[in-house]
Amino acid sequence: MKAAGKLAVALLALFAADQLCAEEPALHANCTYDRAAMLAMDYAEFDQDPASGWRALPAEGCDLEIADLIGDWRTQHESTDPILYWHEGQVRAVAGQIARAIELFERSHEAIDPFGWNLYVDGSVAFLRRDRAALQAARDELAALPRPEDWPPLGMDGKPADVGWPMNLDFLDGFLRCWDEPYKIAYDCPRPGAD
Repeated sequence: MKAAGKLAVALLALFAADQLCAEEPALHANCTYDRAAMLAMDYAEFDQDPASGWRALPAEGCDLEIADLIGDWRTQHESTDPILYWHEGQVRAVAGQIARAIELFERSHEAIDPFGWNLYVDGSVAFLRRDRAALQAARDELAALPRPEDWPPLGMDGKPADVGWPMNLDFLDGFLRCWDEPYKIAYDCPRPGAD
């Protein structure tokens, strides 16, 4: 190929690369939201209320936008709350960003853990790493965790909450049942006999 031809090919490649880098990922049509209002919310409204914050955005097709929003809220509020790392990680796992999800999950470990949260985290990470033996070990250790004397906790109404023991065991069992599925499906893996 002559020098002029090589130069033309190189210029076309540079132009194409420049165009690809210049384009930002398109926001899903149903993912529009008031970013400033979301980032201004307090923790309870942004993360814990199922009718507001990131949970109010449509789950289908908005995974990356939601994950980025959670990360941006966490950064803006200088929050190190483990549950925010967890929620961002879950959404990234659903979107297929496995390496980033693992990193976020690992940052969600609790320093004090009487309820087996860290075992749930470890089992979830093992599922994403495709390490069935580690998932089974975390699941078995969680299943053997002694029930606290004051279980179940009291709900907002002052009555015992409907929370089984050990918490999150059903998710680890689901990962084992739906081992060959992606996180998005395995997280909601149907129980045997469920319609």
